[in-house]
Amino acid sequence: MMRYLLLGALLGLLLLYPSALAVVVAIAAAILAKPVTLAFGLGLTAGLRSSRLRRWVR
Repeated sequence: MMRYLLLGALLGLLLLYPSALAVVVAIAAAILAKPVTLAFGLGLTAGLRSSRLRRWVR
């Protein structure tokens, strides 16, 4: 639910300030240009969603 609220807020800001789209695209391009950062983010996301890891810790 929180994800949709944040997405809605971002879309609302983009509608109010069209120049903010360039800033968002620049930030996304900077993140995607660094493979180490992208791999870390994907690994962190996969680790947080993994139920097998949680069972192993208990």
